[in-house]
Amino acid sequence: MRLVSVIGSSKAVEEEYRTAYKIGKELARRGIGIVCGGRTGVMEAVCKGAKEFGGLTIGIMPSYDGSEANPYVDIKIKTGMNWNRNPIVVATGDMVVAIGGNYGTLSEIAYALILGKYVVGWKTHSVKGVEVVKSAEDIIVKVEEFFKKY
Repeated sequence: MRLVSVIGSSKAVEEEYRTAYKIGKELARRGIGIVCGGRTGVMEAVCKGAKEFGGLTIGIMPSYDGSEANPYVDIKIKTGMNWNRNPIVVATGDMVVAIGGNYGTLSEIAYALILGKYVVGWKTHSVKGVEVVKSAEDIIVKVEEFFKKY
């Protein structure tokens, strides 16, 4: 199965939440699974969008019990690693989509680039190597282009 790691703030603002939800929905429509940190904010929104359209969601959880998972996570990978799980989140996906975010997202972007992952970013950190887009529709175009090559 093709997988996209979606990263972003656990305290997403309304626009980030809406965008992540759209991305989840559109990825699910294309049969692409979601990998994320499994918690709130962008992670919850992308999972919710995916689940409402029959998609698969994987949460790389910070705890050993996974109790902090949002209700839309299908598979909980319980790491007990807190933020140290961030490289696992980005390594698991074929590519990475960054939506907004704070320092945790910044660390995930760095790990993704270290791992040679293709990273698309919307309203996120300005980092060399991140392809910046202006809309949810642009993100989907970039995902489709990536998987045509993959």
